[in-house]
Amino acid sequence: MTTLALDPAEASFQRAQTRSAELDTEIARSPERFRVLTGDRPTGPLHLGHLFGTLANRVRLQDAGVEVLVLVADYQVIADRDDLGDLPGAVTGLLLDQLAAGLDPDRTTFFRHSAVPALNQLMLPFLSLVTVAELQRNPTVKAEAEAAGARPLSGLLLTYPVHQAADILFCGGNLVPVGRDQLPHLELTRTIARRFNQRYGQLFPEPEALLSQAPLLLGTDGTKMSKSRGNTLALRDDEDRTAALIRGATTDAERTISYQPDRRPEVSNLVLLGALCRGESPESFADSIGGRGAAALKAAVTEAVNEHLRPLRRRRAELTADPGAVREVLALGNARANELAEATLDRVRVAMQMS
Repeated sequence: MTTLALDPAEASFQRAQTRSAELDTEIARSPERFRVLTGDRPTGPLHLGHLFGTLANRVRLQDAGVEVLVLVADYQVIADRDDLGDLPGAVTGLLLDQLAAGLDPDRTTFFRHSAVPALNQLMLPFLSLVTVAELQRNPTVKAEAEAAGARPLSGLLLTYPVHQAADILFCGGNLVPVGRDQLPHLELTRTIARRFNQRYGQLFPEPEALLSQAPLLLGTDGTKMSKSRGNTLALRDDEDRTAALIRGATTDAERTISYQPDRRPEVSNLVLLGALCRGESPESFADSIGGRGAAALKAAVTEAVNEHLRPLRRRRAELTADPGAVREVLALGNARANELAEATLDRVRVAMQMS
């Protein structure tokens, strides 16, 4: 009997799934062994996809006792756009969303790319450890190159995977929460760490992937939830705007509500959203609507979302009223990140006999 071999990407994903389950057990037993690096580009408001996909996991790891560092990747905003918009406002908004979601600056470090020169200087030795072909094969780089069309690919976007490696390795990050599509990025980071260690001596850990178990939420138009598509439910929206966006969400003509993601993706997405906000199964949420149709479904989802976000929005309003405290959070985090980055860069210079 012939057994078909898995393609390399699928095999890598299955290995990561198995290892992620082991890592969760290890975190529960010895959280102090881990340092997590994660982050976001300040390109717009965070939304419910972020809340259930990443923010809730960051809070979980923080509360478990893991050291968490959150990068505000402001340099990456210029990788693929000419107009930065209100970048300072976007950075502040990103920080407010995360603090309101439950991240605690006494236990989690927030910092900006542009405020940590030593981190970015690590790009130079790291670039010497990879080839142009390896960068061009990266799925994100390939996708962005295709999307750019006639627009030339910027050097920063081409080297984005190496910049990400510097983000992770500068602080000795050994655990990175990722989705399946980000596994190739992390594998290149592991390759860079391994090549550096082989060439210059053991210095960097090879970080491991902690795969996200969060379900994929679609946008209100039934496509991928994305800030650039304008189909998101932003955490900072007020209740009336949230209600209006959900009323306009795509559904179908069937009156009985069911959770069937493959057959009814738009309806099932609303069911899943309501279920996540209520903390119950999608099947149970769908059954509670039954044959009352899309209008009843949207009303129930609106109530669930607004109820779930009410404490977060209240906390965000309190934080917004004290901008000095938010600036202090970032200043303290930048100082911590600089301390880590400068120590790492000093060790790199010594290892490379440049100091």
